[in-house]
Amino acid sequence: MMKRELEYFFAALRFFTRLPVPAWVGHTQDQLDHAARYFPLVGILIGGIGAAVMELAALALPVGVAVLLGMAATILATGAFHEDGFADSCDGFGGGWEKAQVLAIMKDSRVGSYAALGVGLILLTKWNVLVELDAAFDPPLLALALIAGHAASRLASTLLIFALDYVRDDDSSRSKPLAQRMSTDELVIAAIFGLAPCLLLPPLDALVALAAAALATLLAARYFVRRIGGYTGDCLGATQQVSELAFYLGLLCSFT
Repeated sequence: MMKRELEYFFAALRFFTRLPVPAWVGHTQDQLDHAARYFPLVGILIGGIGAAVMELAALALPVGVAVLLGMAATILATGAFHEDGFADSCDGFGGGWEKAQVLAIMKDSRVGSYAALGVGLILLTKWNVLVELDAAFDPPLLALALIAGHAASRLASTLLIFALDYVRDDDSSRSKPLAQRMSTDELVIAAIFGLAPCLLLPPLDALVALAAAALATLLAARYFVRRIGGYTGDCLGATQQVSELAFYLGLLCSFT
């Protein structure tokens, strides 16, 4: 039982990051089918990497530089996996009208103007919000906020897998192995890891942040359903990015 759950976790770690996993884990379809339950736990790990880099950098560098290095560490650890999904979504939904056109544009590896502007703006906004959060409360709490934001935002993406239909029908999609409807038990596991870091934040502030992330997730889900009838892997990445930013914005609103 424990070995199987570890295999599911490492499958999620392999799929969503560039971090190494033990050789004994192997690579099976069953692991991928059940890996999404540990998506938020991967978020805790990625957020922890970013927080550690940020805190170490802050010992010798200005907070703005430290936050930027922390963000860069999370991007390197994931190989810009979610940022790429957000970029493709910006191009697809920005440049396409019909469902087929949106999906075709999202599948195109070229970066369009919507993608470039979208990624630039969301990263710049995220950096600015985190710097403002540092001024709003003690630096150790900023590190916890970063971890909580990464975990909660990956829970947001997991909710799309649970609630919506996967709309691509081709076997070449990278995210198709994860496009299995999750059971309620699997969602509970994801929710535990997605919400646990919020317990380390002030309760009222954490609730405001989670409400902001939940609203962003709901709006994203409704938009995806209206435009293409469900979600793709790129939509999951876009939801993670948008809900992470919404989480930090909720914290900032609560503290100011």
